[in-house]
Order: sequence, then C-alpha cells, then structure tokens
Amino acid sequence: MTRKRNRLEAADPERRAAFRLGLSAESRAAALLLAKGYRVVAKRFRSGVGEVDLVARRGNVLVFVEVKARVRLDDAAEAVTPRQQRRIVAAAEAWLAANPHDVTRNVRFDAILIAPRHWPRHIQAAFEQTS
Repeated sequence: MTRKRNRLEAADPERRAAFRLGLSAESRAAALLLAKGYRVVAKRFRSGVGEVDLVARRGNVLVFVEVKARVRLDDAAEAVTPRQQRRIVAAAEAWLAANPHDVTRNVRFDAILIAPRHWPRHIQAAFEQTS
C-alpha cells in the first residue's frame, strides 16, 4: 500500500467521508464538463505548490477547475478562498511547465459547485490569475 492510502485508513471516519464526498463531487463535475463538450485531461493534478481538481480542454481553452461540495451552493462558492486560488494558479503554472503544448492555449479558472438536491453550478472564469 502507498503511504497516502495508509494515512487515509488511519484517518478518522469524518475525514474518510469527506474524502469520498470529494471524489464523488469531482466525478459529477467531470460528467457535467463532458456533457458540455469539454475533454477532461486530468483529475486531481498535484504539484509541490498546489492541486487542481480537474483540468479540461474545449477548443483552444484550457480550463483549471476547482470543485467544491457543500450543503448549500452559496457555501461552496465561498469556500474558494483567495489563498486557495493562489495555490490553484501555482499548480496551473506547474501543469503548463510540464505540458508545454498547452502554453499556447487560453487559460481559464472555473469552479463547479456541488450541493445535495441541486444541479451542479458551473461558474466560468470564477477567478483570474493575479500577478
């Protein structure tokens, strides 16, 4: 077993449930993107500086997507904090460094909000890369 898996097994039940909820939300978000004509090229991309839940392409646009699952959609929207945005942007820069063929694409940062008994909400250009 991997080290990460061992940590998950050792984690408390609430943390395991949150992890499973996150995976489920990411799967729902990926399905939404596919239905909208995007091609999901990576899930849970991790770098030393951050993580991006989904990386997708449509036409000449490369989209880095943050997926948030909460009880209410408004709570999910508020969970994409400025600090988290900076980490997502840093991870996107790592993606572009590792995938130079994507450098010529237009880059966008989206959010997909997930809440029980609601359709997922896709917010295009949810935030921008700041210098």
